[in-house]
Amino acid sequence: MKEMKEINDAASDAPVVLCGASAYEQKYYLNEAFQNLPEQIREELQIMCVLFTEDIGGVFLLEFDKNGTLQFCTEAREDDFSYDEIGCSLKIKELRRTKADLLRSLELYYKILTGKIRPEEIT
Repeated sequence: MKEMKEINDAASDAPVVLCGASAYEQKYYLNEAFQNLPEQIREELQIMCVLFTEDIGGVFLLEFDKNGTLQFCTEAREDDFSYDEIGCSLKIKELRRTKADLLRSLELYYKILTGKIRPEEIT
């Protein structure tokens, strides 16, 4: 339950990172508070993040904002001329379209986990 407390504490104003990847460090990160997600979902998130950074470059994060909405965050080093800014926007639009069900489910899961909604409120 420690993870739940950390999420609730952080969920007040600051974004909560779900996962992310870095082309610079060639690493993937999943917030420990979300380790209880089903393995298939964790794998899908890892594939999505890693492929994003392989295609676009830079750093890619999925974060929950204070309302529980997933935000796609990217950044690149100032001297990273291989970072594809145009491709970044296109890739995010593609992910929002092709992964819409997954993203909606994750948002719902987060809102329930943080008490923003109760399971019986789901329609």
